[in-house]
Amino acid sequence: MNILHFVNAFFSDGAHWHGYDGIPTRLREHVQYSLIALGVAAAIGLPVGLVTGHTGRGGNALAFVATAARALPSFGLLVLMFVLLGLGLLPVMIPLVVLAVPPILVTTYEAVRSVDPSPVDAARGMGMTEPRVLFQVELPVALPLILSGLLSAAVQIVSTATIAAYVSLGGLGRYIVDGLYQRDYEKVVGGATLVALLALVTLGAFWAVTRLVVSPGVRRGR
Repeated sequence: MNILHFVNAFFSDGAHWHGYDGIPTRLREHVQYSLIALGVAAAIGLPVGLVTGHTGRGGNALAFVATAARALPSFGLLVLMFVLLGLGLLPVMIPLVVLAVPPILVTTYEAVRSVDPSPVDAARGMGMTEPRVLFQVELPVALPLILSGLLSAAVQIVSTATIAAYVSLGGLGRYIVDGLYQRDYEKVVGGATLVALLALVTLGAFWAVTRLVVSPGVRRGR
């Protein structure tokens, strides 16, 4: 039996579309976990990246922290948090946030630092305050690269949020974990396919957001 047969069998089974273990429920749980983790990571990474990029200070420390965070294994951190904190959403959110902060942090820093200094100096010469320089001059130009960092973090979160199933939570990882335990490879392949499709939807959503919020002039200049 090939993979396409497993995929067809999984999605054509009506039992997979209803109830607490149905695709809509598991998809909603997975999206919820992913949005919470991305929101927390953005709340941490964006302000720090913007400030350090604007001031040019702390770049080395930021790179060290980001590299150290990337080196942490998500599943190992999940197990450690589960041992320390027990069951719940928090042990899952911590490794997902740790995974997502580095690309947001580093990309935001690099995006602001890469802005042409000429308009920044001109804005300061006109008497603009530093917050106005950051948000009205640097941020609009840096926005495409910042969004690419958020996209990278979002795709990593969507792909990794399957670990929630290992600590008895829901999400699309439930199909993969339960399928492996039950030796139901139709369920394993179906769950993996749903995760891949959700990652593609995430790519499309960020493309649409970029088209909506980034100035056409900035898009053409890149």
